[in-house]
Amino acid sequence: MKKGTIMTFRQAARKAEQAMRSVFPKTPLLRNDHLSQRFDADIFLKREDLSPVRSYKLRGAFNAMRKVLDHSPNQTLFVCASAGNHAQGVAYMCRHFGVTGVIFMPVTTPQQKILKTTMFGGDFVEVRLTGDYFDDTLASAQEYCAREKGHFLSPFDDDDVIEGQASVAVEIEDQMESLPDRIVLPVGGGGLASGIYSYFGPEMQYTFVEPMGAPSLHAALEAGRPVDVSPVNSFVDGAAVAQIGARNFERLKGVAPSDVVSISEDRICTTLIEMLNVEGIVLEPAGALAIEALADVAEDIRGKCVVCVVSGGNFDFERLPEVKERAQRYSGVKKYFILRLPQRPGALKDFLAILGPNDDIARFEYLKKSARNFGSVLIGIETSAPENFNALFARLDDAGFTYTDITNDDTVAQFVL
Repeated sequence: MKKGTIMTFRQAARKAEQAMRSVFPKTPLLRNDHLSQRFDADIFLKREDLSPVRSYKLRGAFNAMRKVLDHSPNQTLFVCASAGNHAQGVAYMCRHFGVTGVIFMPVTTPQQKILKTTMFGGDFVEVRLTGDYFDDTLASAQEYCAREKGHFLSPFDDDDVIEGQASVAVEIEDQMESLPDRIVLPVGGGGLASGIYSYFGPEMQYTFVEPMGAPSLHAALEAGRPVDVSPVNSFVDGAAVAQIGARNFERLKGVAPSDVVSISEDRICTTLIEMLNVEGIVLEPAGALAIEALADVAEDIRGKCVVCVVSGGNFDFERLPEVKERAQRYSGVKKYFILRLPQRPGALKDFLAILGPNDDIARFEYLKKSARNFGSVLIGIETSAPENFNALFARLDDAGFTYTDITNDDTVAQFVL
């Protein structure tokens, strides 16, 4: 990006940030002692989870709507398609500007997200549930928008939205005595990443983080253009985007692929649990991406100042058991296996005697009798340290038990776990 272009964008982003102050305050930029000690660095968290809608999405929605209304004050209908944070940001801003918002959501959207969207929008917003998949929802929203002559609000592939998300960078610059050595930020469709990158320019050091199940930026950099990486893993719903936006990639195409980190969905869960238990911070999966990526750049950031953009905290606590389960399996302290158990008195007692002092049965379920003399049992074991399983399996082998570890067998797991 040319220097003059950067300066023009910086000015526009600052203007957007100043206009936002009439709607909501700056989000905090806080040094985190726990992470700073672990990585021997000054780690700051830009807490977008503390915005009025618990994500940065209201920034882009505000800026896009502000500029549309400045140019066309009679435009009173705004339309979007979203199953999450974008919907809530749009709803909040429809109420602020006093305009009508029609928000299309998939039929499968959790009730919690629907309720929050209607809460933020009040009487100014109508939620329409349509389509089992987001592509169907998006098509319905765009068709309705064209028919009713509304303005469609893109979640990321829009220059005004990118400019609004760049207000995060403006605040970081104003909240620090000097610029950080590195910024770590999540990537989904690219609105936040392209905004911050466009504001600070390529001279800043960056780490871009995306979920392994939706590597849209890395794939685009490898191909030299946006590409569809479907099917995506939707677990990190705030960043599970099949294709990075065209405008976003145009701003990010100079990024080195080595500066993009992909993190598995199970690994992200370890940070969600840690931040909740240790820091009392509730994050959504996408909000944990930047924090989890610190381990990937640990050697590079020692003694440096690093800002992690915590993009959101809209977490549905009904997901907590799944998150805990994923974290335990990734950490190696929980495993599932199918045991071939003899159908004789005392067989179960023999198995229980093999368990170590820190091994706990989390699940025990007969699946079927494979023969008159044996039965298949699904067993889940939790333990205090991953190495305990080596000793457990050695004892099972010595006792002559037949078993199959299915912890990482996705095909089997989807049917029995």
